[in-house]
Amino acid sequence: MNPQGKLIIFSAPSGAGKTTIVKHLLGKIPDLEFSISATTRPLRGDEVDGRDYYFVSKEEFLHRIAHKEFVEFEEVYTGTFYGTLRTEIERIWAKGKTVIFDIDVEGGLHLKRKYAEQALAIFVQPPSLEILKQRLAGRGTDSPEKLQERFAKAEKELDYASQFDIILKNYDLNTACAEAEQLVQNFIAPKP
Repeated sequence: MNPQGKLIIFSAPSGAGKTTIVKHLLGKIPDLEFSISATTRPLRGDEVDGRDYYFVSKEEFLHRIAHKEFVEFEEVYTGTFYGTLRTEIERIWAKGKTVIFDIDVEGGLHLKRKYAEQALAIFVQPPSLEILKQRLAGRGTDSPEKLQERFAKAEKELDYASQFDIILKNYDLNTACAEAEQLVQNFIAPKP
């Protein structure tokens, strides 16, 4: 493991805006590189294997767990696993870059515990649970049953916010992106 390597962890309930903020940061800060997670869920829309996720079978995922290839993983929804491969972090650090994560709340906390001072963990707080529900329903990508599962998970995840280094309120996306940019710059290259 590279002792100089740093990690930026963005976590939030689904629909809070973390993916949009992370994409903004990747476009603004060249020292960042996105950590691509492995998942057993099927591709959605225009997703690409190796760009958005490493899409693997449940059998392959379980095999990799058994061989301790993940720094963190979890069954986010019943039968659907997500995880961070150790080789992914090492690949990015080998380039001299800072790893940035767009990861669910429990996965983010696992990474923060594992990497401690090397990691900055940011929780993206939505304006309200109601607005979060509207955003998720507005995507039109989930069945009513899946939406209920996401709503229940989001309610639980909001309770974890205080365990993160920073709570970034995403009430206005432009403001949240600007604040995120400042937080990340200060962590990567702190002023003396």
